[in-house]
Amino acid sequence: MDALGFFAARLQFQTDVSDVHAALETTPGFVLIDSRGDAGWRQGHIPGALHMPTADIARRAPSVIDPATPVVTYCWGPGCNGATRAALEFAKLGYPVKEMLGGVEYWIREGFPVQTADGTTRQPADPLTAPRHAITCDC
Repeated sequence: MDALGFFAARLQFQTDVSDVHAALETTPGFVLIDSRGDAGWRQGHIPGALHMPTADIARRAPSVIDPATPVVTYCWGPGCNGATRAALEFAKLGYPVKEMLGGVEYWIREGFPVQTADGTTRQPADPLTAPRHAITCDC
């Protein structure tokens, strides 16, 4: 595979937290899946996400999500391949699917909201991952 094919394929099957956040703020047209376990979900998740641990996808997804609906998966962060495994499960079922790079870790580090049992919280953007005084990274 040449560089053009490689990078085009990555953009076809991967997205990042800034793009997901922007899409959720407008008209998403996709289902955002948190593939972590119950403890991770309770600790905090992206508002609007659907909790579906990877082990439950094959059983639950067909009865909950229309197979024509695009899906974006996320898990803990870049040190975890849970979102990749979840995306694979959706792909096996024929869903159009992307993996959100960075996971909930980078979602939080970029200053986006997180839903917890106590309500919605938000931390300041980490200057190592996002500009403090801008809406997006402008990549």
